[in-house]
Amino acid sequence: MARHDLLVIGGGILGLATAYRLLQSRPRLSLAVVEKEREPAMHQTGHNSGVLHAGLYYAPGSQKARLCREGKAELERFAREHEIPFEHRGKLIVALTEEERPRLATLRQRGEANGVEGLCEVGPERMREIEPHAAGLRALWSPTTGVIDFRRVALALADEVRARGGTVYTSRELVGIQNRGSEHILQTTAGDVACSHFLACAGLQSDRVAAMSGAGGPERIIPFRGDYYTFRPEARHLVRGLIYPVPDTRFPFLGAHLTRTIDGDVLAGPNAVLAFAREGYRRTDVSWRDLAETITFAGFRRLARRYWRTGLAEMWRDFSKAAFVRELARYVPALGAKDVVFGPSGVRAQALGADGALVDDFSIRESAHALHVVNAPSPAATASLAIARGLAERAIEKFGLG
Repeated sequence: MARHDLLVIGGGILGLATAYRLLQSRPRLSLAVVEKEREPAMHQTGHNSGVLHAGLYYAPGSQKARLCREGKAELERFAREHEIPFEHRGKLIVALTEEERPRLATLRQRGEANGVEGLCEVGPERMREIEPHAAGLRALWSPTTGVIDFRRVALALADEVRARGGTVYTSRELVGIQNRGSEHILQTTAGDVACSHFLACAGLQSDRVAAMSGAGGPERIIPFRGDYYTFRPEARHLVRGLIYPVPDTRFPFLGAHLTRTIDGDVLAGPNAVLAFAREGYRRTDVSWRDLAETITFAGFRRLARRYWRTGLAEMWRDFSKAAFVRELARYVPALGAKDVVFGPSGVRAQALGADGALVDDFSIRESAHALHVVNAPSPAATASLAIARGLAERAIEKFGLG
């Protein structure tokens, strides 16, 4: 049985970034990453629109605001060092109605308080210069918002972990944790691995992993699937950078938007509908265990009673291409159903409290010999290296990794 000083559970961008930070600080540490898939970054890291967020959405003083700003700079530096392409394509957040303009002003105040560079409010004329096909009354322009391939970043982090003496185990699904005094046995589908301490960045399975170690809490991961359409090549000229709606402050989701990716494609979406499987990327994917856990959770039922109209509207747009395109065409009127085809999907891990409140900020739980990241919503990918630095420092202190 393999033995290590410390194991990181989860080979997404956050788990790999944390392993990288730990080995930077403690190069003699015997460390391994345990990932259940055949390759790293197969779930949330590899199923998103690749946006490098500038940090304008988040409450000033929150972890999200600080770590997004710091993490973006660190990620861009890492990308340059590893020759991973990224671009600052810029984002327009568009107000279509007078009712949205106060929310746009509030968003600008947040962004300025968070130190977002170059942020300014623009009128229709300047909007047309930035995005000739966009519609709207006013917009907030964030020129430093960028795009990158986060899975490529994660694979570079995995290479760094290996180069620094760490191990990345793949195809090892965690099925149990046994505590034997000061040693902990992680039982996996490919054999057991022993460690003195572990740190879990398990994403869509984070609540279950915490429960395995006796560190379960009142929150539950609720999976939300987001579907994208992609633009046909002849329609890609309609979007130069990123076009976003003014977000609804009641939800952590940013609404369906338009993104020109780092490889030149244009993604339209995602929506946000309840996923019937935590790792189900098709509408037909159902896990009866996952679905039963969701609908029997009191917090979900409270959330559903509160926002059932919004949920039904999202589901309708998910099943109706015409309805989805009509929503997007409010921002780019020249867009038609013929211009888009059904594209990729992602599933977002959203922690939900028993009271039905969405956990908005990053959340970490401790047990005697473990740290658990139980909620790491967007902008976790952008902020990954900054979050990882804090996690590594916390682990070094808590576990006495001198």
